[in-house]
Amino acid sequence: MTTPATSSVLETPSSHLLRFQEALESVYGSISTIKNPETWTPPPNSGGHRGRYLWTDAFGVLNLITLSRAQEQLKIKESQMQSQSDAQPSSRAQLPSNYFAESDKYLTLARRLVETVHDVLGWTRDGRSRLPGATDSNPLGGGLRIGKMDERGPDGDGQYHHYLTIWMFALNRLSLATKDPKYNRQAVELAKAIHPRFFVNRKSDRPRMVWKMKMDLSAPLVASEGNLDPIDGYVIFRLLQATAAAQSISDGVGAADGLGQDGEGGVLQEEISDYKRVMQRKGEHFVSTDPLDLGMTLWTVHWFSEREEWAARIAGRCFEQIYNLMEINRFLERPIKYRLAFREFGTCLGILCHSEQESTKQRAIDLKVYADAIIRAWDPYMDLSLSSGLTDDDLRPINRVMYASALIPGAFRRGYLGPEPQAMAK
Repeated sequence: MTTPATSSVLETPSSHLLRFQEALESVYGSISTIKNPETWTPPPNSGGHRGRYLWTDAFGVLNLITLSRAQEQLKIKESQMQSQSDAQPSSRAQLPSNYFAESDKYLTLARRLVETVHDVLGWTRDGRSRLPGATDSNPLGGGLRIGKMDERGPDGDGQYHHYLTIWMFALNRLSLATKDPKYNRQAVELAKAIHPRFFVNRKSDRPRMVWKMKMDLSAPLVASEGNLDPIDGYVIFRLLQATAAAQSISDGVGAADGLGQDGEGGVLQEEISDYKRVMQRKGEHFVSTDPLDLGMTLWTVHWFSEREEWAARIAGRCFEQIYNLMEINRFLERPIKYRLAFREFGTCLGILCHSEQESTKQRAIDLKVYADAIIRAWDPYMDLSLSSGLTDDDLRPINRVMYASALIPGAFRRGYLGPEPQAMAK
């Protein structure tokens, strides 16, 4: 594989951040110059119907959260460097309230992006009514459309389980970043609304799932079962449950809501049990050779691989598969024209999320050479992409937001926003 002799993107954390922001702004406009973030309207550049695409915008929300935290950390570091005494390093609490206006701005932009997505993908394609099941008081009660450009057919618009769970995760992280329970509540309501629609024989001992539903969730569009969907649901719903429990306790209403500190008996308990039964029916998880599936599996299980054997076992098998893909199958030597950037950026994301965990750090660091090679291979093409415009049906928005996340996983990482609410062992 031919790669550039040098890669400025990989040199320093600050160059990562500059490139990260450049990729994000290529989709969402010059966000760094916005004066009134409360009135910002996200440009319709996400590569989907009416300018919105659920997967792309989920990454957009998470990247804005990452940018907010990165700017905050830079401000603290600058203050510490200016401090006369290392004995009393600066913290956020010691600095003026307006000192973090820039980082807080990006959280406001993330809120605005969430509102815009709900106002487009939570409605019918003609924009005249909410999706069936949704109301003004429960706007996500009908789920969220994918945002496909085509209206009909197996590859047309509908609802994907894995797109919905990544959006739930984005809402959950925004809730933690802003300390606003509203967003996790929205994620829980979305989870409750869509969950039964993706299940067949839900109440049996051997339930199964479907890959894709119609826009109104009335029937399957693709009835086959997604490889990662049950694990996605099992992990993300547990994160939502743990956050709901922690936020209820901090509000002093945990006992009234029947929420224990570890989430036992709390929201989504029945749904989590459904996913577990699907996982048990399927047996040992099939580890794909697809780079995106591999990377997103690694990302999903990193939430529990430190303390639950099932997740650690899957992570280990993913590591082996990545090694085989890169060394035995010589994946990185394939011509770039036969590869898809966003799928490989998923691999980078999964590897980097494990590189901060003690139990998998060494193996992830060993594999990080492949993540770096992927970034180097795509850098020249990303240079061209970032300097060009977007069309409505362009894959480049997905490439750009996932490229940013591959450079700095940030909000995708466990513990990035502080100690995680503790999920109950299942």
